[in-house]
Amino acid sequence: MKPMLRNLLAVLAGLVTGSVVNMALIMIGGSVIPPPEGADVTSMEGLKASLHLFETRHFLFPFLAHAMGTLVGAYVAARISTDKKMMMALIIGAFFLMSGIMNVMSLPAPAWFNATDMVLAYVPMAWLGYLLGRRA
Repeated sequence: MKPMLRNLLAVLAGLVTGSVVNMALIMIGGSVIPPPEGADVTSMEGLKASLHLFETRHFLFPFLAHAMGTLVGAYVAARISTDKKMMMALIIGAFFLMSGIMNVMSLPAPAWFNATDMVLAYVPMAWLGYLLGRRA
């Protein structure tokens, strides 16, 4: 298989795998740490309206979902790609970072969570995914 095609497939596989991990953790999070009483998390409007009820613990799974989705996606991309493994992993990190920025712009989450999420969940996890993927 040509390297360019394999690298493209690596990025696509990383995006799909990372997104699945992200959504799985988001879906599991509500059963591990139930949303606050009276919070409607079934729609974006309901989430926006009830975000002020959330405590620090309610932000644990969203952060883990963002970080682990990026980590797994970057690992898969680095593992599958033929060359430029770091670039493939960082493309995954950039994609998830853009999604995180869109999240910050659309949801009124606390500033501490937004800052933590932006600084720790995307580029560092993509880098770690690259380091793990290149060694495997």
